[in-house]
Amino acid sequence: MIDIKLIRQNPDFVKEALRKRGEDPATIDEILKIDADWRTTITKTNELRSRRNEISKNVARLKKEGKNTEAEALIEEGKRLGEEIKALEEKEKELQKQLNDLLLMVPNIPHESVPVGEDESQNVEVRRWGEPREFDFTPLAHWDLGPAWGLMDFDRATKLSGSRFTVMYGKLARLERALINFMLDVHTKEHGYTEVWVPHLVKRETITITGQLPKFEEELYLAERDDLFLIPTAEVPLAALHSEEILEEKELPKKYVAYTPCYRREAGSYGKDVRGMIRQHQFDKVELVWVTTPERSFEDLEQLVKDAETILQKLELPYRVVALCTGDLGFTSAKTYDIEVWLPSYNAYKEISSCSNVTDFQARRGNMRYRRRSDGKLEYVHTLNGSGIAVGRALVAILENYQQPDGSVRVPEVLVPYTGFEVIP
Repeated sequence: MIDIKLIRQNPDFVKEALRKRGEDPATIDEILKIDADWRTTITKTNELRSRRNEISKNVARLKKEGKNTEAEALIEEGKRLGEEIKALEEKEKELQKQLNDLLLMVPNIPHESVPVGEDESQNVEVRRWGEPREFDFTPLAHWDLGPAWGLMDFDRATKLSGSRFTVMYGKLARLERALINFMLDVHTKEHGYTEVWVPHLVKRETITITGQLPKFEEELYLAERDDLFLIPTAEVPLAALHSEEILEEKELPKKYVAYTPCYRREAGSYGKDVRGMIRQHQFDKVELVWVTTPERSFEDLEQLVKDAETILQKLELPYRVVALCTGDLGFTSAKTYDIEVWLPSYNAYKEISSCSNVTDFQARRGNMRYRRRSDGKLEYVHTLNGSGIAVGRALVAILENYQQPDGSVRVPEVLVPYTGFEVIP
């Protein structure tokens, strides 16, 4: 969440930031109103507590002096004050809850370097790598290639689980596993990440820290009996690893990588990318998370993007990097780059990684701080996250970009040691 002090001190700045995001700034006025009422209530409660403490001292003195009648009058006043204090404490708790609930619904402030725009059409291309292949035959989409070999099965997946699931067999299943191991090896051996094995089910408090709750609960799968959520990305457990902790500056940055299946209801995406494996309810992803300091977080974001790009370069898949505009930023993000891989079936670039600096937005929710070397002062950490990369979409990109005239697909050279074969099927 954003700092309440920023809203108090510069509400117009926050409102303008929300306008750039396409959000209603009226929430800020409501927050300020409740905040003022909350602080007034705290002040009044403290005044009454002070008066009650004074009465207690006077009662003891009067009784010692034998002035019991005066003491009894003060005792009665103390009782009345006690009832008022109790009522004010209840009001204070309710106002604090209302304030916190509203703050949890306010998105992050876009960084000054983020291009201003209304939607994805105003995102800014930063760079491209590689050239889309020119085919001398009519290429097939992955949803035609896989089933033609009998290695990709949407019908049985629908029978098992419904729409937007996939079953893969044989070489395609092995290719998925090969991609996961390849990505983990690159990030741990070449980029210095620590591999982490994390739970796939997390508590409500955990997924609130990373920003999915309360605003996006409809996008999540919930195991209601235990009130546990299936993770939509490994970012959730990774970014919350150090909640309620104080780290030392010398420990930072911490760089984590994890492979997990990811689970998303895709509640708002009906009709989008309905064919094939591009938009699934369950998919594999290798996720990168940094815990770093405010002074270097935007520099670290540039490195995080390069780490994700390395995977596509090694796979020799053409892609582009796009800076998201204010109107297309995710809820928690202060700045985001999308990496989009070329897919012949769409004749377009499609997102395969999203890399974001969420500044101290998650750290404030999770009370994640570090102690500065210079003066010992406690500050909130900054957290970054990025796909390193989406495994299923990488598989799709390989199938479509590496296909041959005879209907086979050549496996990228760097993956052959992981797959044990060079051609599919």
